[in-house]
Amino acid sequence: MKQRLLLTTSWYKFHKRYAQKSSKIVKGKHEDHETAKIRNIGILAHIDAGKTTTTERMLFYSGVIRHMGEVHHGNTVTDYMQQERERGITITSAAATFEWKNHRINLIDTPGHIDFTMEVEQTLRVLDGAVVILDGSAGVEAQTLTVCRQADKYNIPRIIYVNKMDRLDANFDMCVQSIERKLNVEALPTQFPIKEKGILEGIVNVITMEKLIFDIKDMGMKYKRLKLSENEDKGLWEMALEKRRNLIDKLSNMDDKLANIIIEQESLDSITAQTLLNSLYRSTVNRKGVPVLLGSSYKNIGVQPLMDSILLYLPAPDQNKYMKYYDSFGKHLSARAFKVVHDNQKGAITFFRIYTGSIKKGTKVYNVQREISEQVGKLYVACADDYQDVSEISHGNIAAATGLKYTTTGDLITSGATVASRARKTLEAQKEIDSKDVENFFALNSKILEPVFFCSIEAPSPSTQVALETALKQLEREDPSLKVIQDEEIGQTVLAGMGELHIEIIKERIRSEFKIDVELGSLQIAYKEAILNPAKDTFTSKFSIGKRNCTVTMTVSLIPNHQGSETLLLDKTPDCIANIDAINTNMMKAIKAGVESVLRNGPKLGYPIVNMAVKLHWLEYGPGTVPTIVTAAISQSIRKLMETSSSVLLEPIMLLEIEVEEEYSSAVMADLPKRRAEIQDIDARRKNKVIRCLVPLAELLGYSTELRILSSGHATFSLEFDHYEKMDPTTEAEAVKRVTGFF
Repeated sequence: MKQRLLLTTSWYKFHKRYAQKSSKIVKGKHEDHETAKIRNIGILAHIDAGKTTTTERMLFYSGVIRHMGEVHHGNTVTDYMQQERERGITITSAAATFEWKNHRINLIDTPGHIDFTMEVEQTLRVLDGAVVILDGSAGVEAQTLTVCRQADKYNIPRIIYVNKMDRLDANFDMCVQSIERKLNVEALPTQFPIKEKGILEGIVNVITMEKLIFDIKDMGMKYKRLKLSENEDKGLWEMALEKRRNLIDKLSNMDDKLANIIIEQESLDSITAQTLLNSLYRSTVNRKGVPVLLGSSYKNIGVQPLMDSILLYLPAPDQNKYMKYYDSFGKHLSARAFKVVHDNQKGAITFFRIYTGSIKKGTKVYNVQREISEQVGKLYVACADDYQDVSEISHGNIAAATGLKYTTTGDLITSGATVASRARKTLEAQKEIDSKDVENFFALNSKILEPVFFCSIEAPSPSTQVALETALKQLEREDPSLKVIQDEEIGQTVLAGMGELHIEIIKERIRSEFKIDVELGSLQIAYKEAILNPAKDTFTSKFSIGKRNCTVTMTVSLIPNHQGSETLLLDKTPDCIANIDAINTNMMKAIKAGVESVLRNGPKLGYPIVNMAVKLHWLEYGPGTVPTIVTAAISQSIRKLMETSSSVLLEPIMLLEIEVEEEYSSAVMADLPKRRAEIQDIDARRKNKVIRCLVPLAELLGYSTELRILSSGHATFSLEFDHYEKMDPTTEAEAVKRVTGFF
């Protein structure tokens, strides 16, 4: 049978073509693409699944770079920070724009380590689709579950790429089963591997019934697409036909259009490749199923078909499920900031996704949340830390701009206050959109994850204190999960972060980027406090300001185990409603400020109070009483009430996943009860055991060293915050001693 042979475009033609396109970008306006030919995607995965390696191959095959870097060599494009290259991990999200088959792909490579999960959260909000990468020998891992849950929150369609299929222990079928079992989604395998004696020799595309053979010697630039023959490839042909039928059967259960075509044609085998592609696209965009592909990015196998699949299955910007909100801006600018970085020469660079309209350099934009106008300086298209200067960028794209001093992650940008007001009214007038959703759309920032570790930080000398404060402000603006707190009682600056590695990276960045040799205090656990019993009382507070005496009388109560987001509740019963409704806006703000100040410092050890609300039943104050007095009065009243109600410490509980070789598993298992671990399940992965358990964070300080000793270096683990939990009296007493130094 005559075989059809297709070759990818040769290396030099690709780079010649890209050089011509690049020159158009550098000259001024960003070369326009139809919105249908733009893809804004993120790369998501567990640590060490191959995100950065895959991204590097995409940039190479698209012609953006001339040489492929390697993570272990520390020379990849998107891992450009010194700490990333030294450690071989991704710490911060990196954006890259490239061309592929007359489409523009705006890609963001995200971190895989749980300490930097906020970077993923920031990015997901502005994406239209995502590629989830799995290790072919491990399947769905702990952080894979986390990033997929985050993607679910933003309704992001995705495809899954099973990487590292060149490994002897890689198992594609196991990965597919893992996807369906752990992610609870319908996996739609569009390929399967050709392996001979454990060696990956190629890939079979079940949609087109072709086998793809890659030229490894040519760095995968060339590959053959050979039509499967029933006579010459009998085994592969039969397997491909069976898998194609299974795929069609799965799709017909989720796509009515395909089901109707099958009924009309009365055959599964007569379904064309284009019909299948259309069905896969509909199922992916509607999040009914997830196409699954495979390859080995390190061995340069399967990356180009993955890039093709991004165009085939993931949605264009105008199909984003949140466009119904942004459409209210009409042809005016609407954009969402998702990242801020600081460049030594350019200053603060703000990354944002443009939903409607366009943006030009030098123009004014309006920040909806902060209600201020700012001047855009220069405008860039980014490829990691390389920026191409452009004059204008249109909707559907990802852009970067200098000059925005106050805009930060999550902020909504438009062309003016009037435009923002008109857009809000347009949305509020639409009956099918809930008022809470409108409020959330215009709300300030995305939800910030609570830090679980904190430590003090000190400048090496008084002369460097101002420089340190400037550095911390920059880092806090770049990374919303980092919190910098000024503890006025002890006169210290406190850093709060998501984990040991997170804090360590911040320290290294201050030393390397800002040249300040800071010292960190010992790492402390970020406990919380909770009130156990309800309490209610009436208090009268007297204050003297100069010659004037002020009296404030109020009745308040504490409500423990409160799950709502509102911390101040108002008594609207018939006996109290008249008094409550008479409180003016300024006084109400003062009351809220008093409540918030108390909740920041609990009665036991000064940790934040959670799961508690304060209800105001009655308030009286004399003429001339200023709001600050009311704030002080309610703070005093709440603190007195908390003294009458017992309180407890809550500790952070982490989800710990350990993968350990069989012979060392008993030693690891024996150690876990000493750490108050609660085993969730034990699974098998290759010849290893995978242990999942819930463990208090306090028991995991220095665990990486201990695990290395127990397993002779043959174990790995990952951590993820799960919840806060009440401590028993003995454990709480130990925690108090550890924090204060005495019982």
